[in-house]
Parts: sequence; structure tokens; C-alpha cells
Amino acid sequence: MTRYAKVWESAARFSAVLMLASGCARERRQADDAFAGSESCRACHERFYELWATSHHGLAMQPADEAFSRRALTPLTNAIAIGASRYRTDAAARAVIEEQPDGTRTSYPIMHAMGGKNIYYLLTPLQRGRLQVLPVAYDVHSNGWFDAAGSMIRHFNDGTIDEALHWRDPQLTFNTACFGCHVSQIAKNYDAATDTYRTVWREPGISCESCHGPGGEHIRVCRAAPTNQPPADIKLISMRNMTRVQSDETCATCHAKLRPLTDAFTPRDRFFDHYDLIAFESPDFHPDGRDLGENYTYTLWLTSPCVKAGKLDCTHCHTSSGRYRFAGERTNESCLTCHQSRVENATAHTRHPTGSAGNQCVSCHMPMTTFARMRRSDHSMRPPTPATTLAYGSPNACNLCHTDKDARWADTRVRAWRSRDYQAPVLQRAGLIDAARKRDWSRLDDLLAAIGDPASDPIFAASLLRLLAPCADPRKGPALRQALTHPHPLLRASAAALLADDVSQQNFSVLVTAAKDDYRVVRIAAATALARYPQGLLDLPSARAACEAAFRELEASHRCMPDSWASHYNLGNYFEARGLTEQALASYAQATRLRPDMVPPLVNASMMQARRGDLHASIALLRRAEAADPRNPAVHLNLGMALAEQHDMPGAERHFRAALAADPSLAQAAYNLGVLLNRAAPTDEGVALCRRAAELAPQHAGYVYTYAYYLMMRGHADEVARVLRDALQRGVTSPEITSLLDRLTRGQP
Repeated sequence: MTRYAKVWESAARFSAVLMLASGCARERRQADDAFAGSESCRACHERFYELWATSHHGLAMQPADEAFSRRALTPLTNAIAIGASRYRTDAAARAVIEEQPDGTRTSYPIMHAMGGKNIYYLLTPLQRGRLQVLPVAYDVHSNGWFDAAGSMIRHFNDGTIDEALHWRDPQLTFNTACFGCHVSQIAKNYDAATDTYRTVWREPGISCESCHGPGGEHIRVCRAAPTNQPPADIKLISMRNMTRVQSDETCATCHAKLRPLTDAFTPRDRFFDHYDLIAFESPDFHPDGRDLGENYTYTLWLTSPCVKAGKLDCTHCHTSSGRYRFAGERTNESCLTCHQSRVENATAHTRHPTGSAGNQCVSCHMPMTTFARMRRSDHSMRPPTPATTLAYGSPNACNLCHTDKDARWADTRVRAWRSRDYQAPVLQRAGLIDAARKRDWSRLDDLLAAIGDPASDPIFAASLLRLLAPCADPRKGPALRQALTHPHPLLRASAAALLADDVSQQNFSVLVTAAKDDYRVVRIAAATALARYPQGLLDLPSARAACEAAFRELEASHRCMPDSWASHYNLGNYFEARGLTEQALASYAQATRLRPDMVPPLVNASMMQARRGDLHASIALLRRAEAADPRNPAVHLNLGMALAEQHDMPGAERHFRAALAADPSLAQAAYNLGVLLNRAAPTDEGVALCRRAAELAPQHAGYVYTYAYYLMMRGHADEVARVLRDALQRGVTSPEITSLLDRLTRGQP
């Protein structure tokens, strides 16, 4: 009998992180004198200026001076307990006072107020130039204070609950997370060497020039023009001259959950040249696409049938200052252009009396939900689907109003009202998202069919693609290559990124084509995958220019947020894939300097050190990772591997067991623990663990062979034959499997 080739299965590393954000800074690209400031617009555009100055756009950030505190806040006298500390304000609501258990008091001045439509988040200066969101925020609807980070806790449908961020977490640092959509013409001025900021901006709030571009030249040419003869080129970006898509994509830079690719977006640019979009792969969406956490509108907007028909843009319902055009009794007029017959006979369609909230189009098609005390409307514009509430716990419009009824009652009513089962397609799509999230690959054929269906919504299909990342089944390869030809750039980018896991000549050819794509988001995704290919292929004349250009864009995208640990971590992944060890280790180290509590860069760096032969450095990094996250399965798996290499078998066993306890679906942990327990002779537990590994990863030839090998050692030849033949029917093979089956057929030991 041939001994299996590997005693230990390779350790688990982490892949690239998508950095989630509400928007990306648009740092100044033009000289300061190109901008004239919003006040300069007032002389000629008085009415628009007044509408802007009092809008939530104009007031997205404002100084929290004495007048503001007196006008907008009330003092917090009954302290709010957060963790072990208590928080209140001073008598004038100009500072937040922290009271620690030992009696220590610290006063944090309130310097800026951010928001105001629903909440005022208040900022205070901290060390190294940081502006931090204070632990208590102000609800403008209830005129009361609350725990800011505590309100952001998500409650998932499987019963799991988030942990609240500490108020000093970098995700609540203004300079890092929320700067781009609350002030105008910002210069972050981050110094990586000292981890400090000297952040400045021209205006608080979203200024006129944020959407219309710098106004200095506009003012000059207009002043030089003859009276009543405006110049042919007014040297300003006008929303009237934009297509619907251009207008929407300008709004999307602040109203989307996204990952920035550049910091250089200018109105009229294409969204997917500067950003990647987060979709239903994120747990912030329910499986049916309804909002669970905060998602900032644009993802659902792109799924709206009204938007996809090309007949609707943001400014149809909203003014450029963000106001709703159809308030009060005019609400249904927003739908009149395309749905005249239903609007004019709304009662027949809504089954609710005239004048009631249920007779308004938006009540059913754009229901409002609340997260972190922020009220947001569902911009997918779908009708109520109480059936998905029953299946997945997502909200539905019926029960948001009829709180005394349940979803089963609502489902019965809408089915009685509509002969067409309009909920069925929504349930089908939600079921596929749910299955993919749960890694139920028994439905892989259905998932691939939906991805390849030309009628599938691109956002939905891209979400399914991304959720296929952990699936090792080779059947997904053709679907990925086919998706690279899809008209939508998000789908092409998602497919290109997943092809990184399958290095082959066939994929190389299509990835080189993707590296020349018209959209930057696709080129960068292709570069991520191409980084894993040998330099000899990358240097081929047919590939070199496209690959080098895409690699430059990829590096630049990771460097556009130098204060983000994830940017350095992603850059480390790229350098590691290219075989640039020192650059990768330096990037991982910088990620760890910024966030010592983040495990992925520590684990990946430890693996690189192990490959270099420095096992002591590797274990030291893993011990730091274990201290940061004591239950992390990848940390325990890698520690088990490292200790096994040092012949510390009790220590290795302890960590393999911890890895499997933390993640029972971790096939690598089951395999390695089984091999360890079987090192002298097959044991019942060891063989059972090898079987478990083979069942968890049925396409892994090594797991299948090892399980069959131990069965053979125990004399179960019939079971060995069944296991190996089943594997061959699934397309799983290897020289060891073929040899073992051949020996078994010929009756050899």
C-alpha cells in the first residue's frame, strides 16, 4: 500500500477583504483657487442657495457652537451606561463627560455635529488629529440621547447578534470612515509614518461645488460675458446635461455601500470606474434583499424595475438638495408618469381607502424601516412580500403598518387580492441567496442556472457569484467564464475575482481579456486573479501590457486609503500572490500596526514566515492572533500545524480540536486532527474525522484518498471501493486514488 503523499493538509489563510463604507473621500484634485465656495453662488442663484443652505445636504456637517447646542440639543442629565462607564453632558450640552468606575471623569468637547435628518452624531478631537464620534448621539425625533454604537448592533435571523463597537474604534473615526460625504473639498492629510491626520476642508456639509465642480472659472467666464448673453460653455457641471445614469451615479457616491477603487470621482464619471458595490452577499441584507443593516440605498435602487426600465432617476423624486418633491397629498404624483391608471384609481389597486396611509404608493412599494434610529425607504419598489417574512424574517410593508397582525395574516390577504403569485419569484431568489450563504452546495445547479439566466437581475446574480467563493466544485468554472461576458460590470468583476481560485491556461486567457475591460472595477478584479499566475505567462507579448496596466491600477486602488488596515492587508495579499515576500510582509505589518486586533494579516504573515523556514516567527505571530481572537478557527488550525511541525503533538491536537469546535464545517481541521490521531494506527475517532473531512469537502481528492486508505488499513475493502468509485463519478481523481482502486480491483494489498 502506498503511503499518502501529505501528512498535514495546508493551513488556512485569509483572502482579500472588502472594505465597507458609505462613500469615499473626494479629496481635492484641483488647485484651491479653482473653488469659489458656496457663498459665491448666492448673488446669482439666491433661491437655490437658500434651499441648499437649509437642506440636509448643506447641513450634513456643522460646527457645534453655542448657538447650535442651544438650538438643537438638550442637556443629558441622566447618565447613559455604556460598558463600565457612564456618559452625560455638561449643563450647556457643549461636552460629553465620561465617568469611569474608579470615579475618574474625562470631558470631551463637542466640536462638530454630523447629520441631522434623524440623528446628530457628535464629534470630538482625539490624539493624532482624529475626530471621533462620541459614545452618545442625539435623536432629533425624540429629542433624546442614546448609545450611538449600541444602536448599530444587528440582529440576524439565525439568532446571532453583533457586538457593539467601542466608541474609539476606527470605524467610528470621522477621518477614516465618514469624511467624504459630510464635508466638501476635504484634504485628509494622513501621515502613515506617524499615523496622524491634519485633516482640513473648505466647507462643512455637501457644497454646491461637490456636485457641480469647482466654480472659480464659471464665475470668471460669466462675469466676462455680455449682459443677458451667457457663455456657450459655462465651465460648470450641470445636472441637466447628465444622463439619468450619470445623475444617479453622482448621488451613489454617498448613497451606496461600496468599496472605493480611487479617490478621484468627479460628477459625470462612471460609478464602476471608481467603486465596487456591496450587494446581497452582505449579511446587512435579508436573503430577499430587504434592508437589515445600513445599506445606503443604491444597491436596492439598481434592482428597481422602474430604474431598470430607464424611466426614473433620483431627481425625479428628490431635488438636488435632497428634498422630496411629492410630499403630503401629492405623494402619489411621483408615480403618475408611468402608472397613470393606477394612480388615478389608487383605491382599487391598494385596497385601502382614499386619504389613508395605505393608499399611498410609497407605503407599500417603498416602506420605511429603521436601523440605528435612521429611517430609510426601500428603493427596490417591490410590492409587499409577507411570504419572505415568514421564511426569512425580513420586513414587509403590511405588517409595518398593521402591527397588530402577523405575516401569515398579511400573506393570506395579498394572495386573496392578487391572482398572480407575484411572491413566488422573490421567494425563489431569496431561497438561492439563503442556500449560498449556508454553503448548501446541493443546490449548486440551481445557483449556476440563476447566474447564467439572462433574465436574472444583475445585482442578484453578482451576489450569488460572490457567495460561491467557498465552493470548490469545478462545475462553477464554466459559469464564471460565461459571466465574464455579461453586459453588467459588477457581474464581470465578481466572476473575474472568483477565477483567482482556479489557476489554469483556460482561465488565464479570459482574465487577460478582462484586464482590458472598459471598466476599472473589472480590470482590478482580473488583476487580483492574474497575480497568482507565473511570471512567464504574464510576460507573454499577448498579455504583458494588459497585465502590467491592470496591476498598476490594482496597487493604486489599495493605496487610495492608506489609513485603512484592510487596504494594507489587501496589498499584502497581492504582493504575496506575486511572490514578493518582503513587500507582502511589510504590508501585513502595516495592517497590524493600524489594527493589532485584526487576525487576517497576522495569520497570512505567519504562513509566509513558515514558508521561509522561520517557524518561531510564525508561531509568535499566531500567538498574537490567538490573543486578539481566542476562538478564531483559522488561528487554531495554523497553530496546530505549526506545533505538529515542532513535534508537539499534544499541543497540535489541542488546537485542531479548538479549530473544529469553533467551526464544525472546517474540513482542514477534521482532516488534520484525524491524521494526527491515526499516526500510529487507525483509531475510531481518527477514521471518523477523515470521513467527516471527505464529506465536508467531497471534491478534495486528498481527503477522499486518505479516508479510503484508513478504511483499507482496517480491512474494509468493499467500503473502500464504494468511496473511490463515488469519487470518480463526481469527477474527483488523483494518481493515488487511481492506484488504490487498481490495486483493489486486482486484489493486491
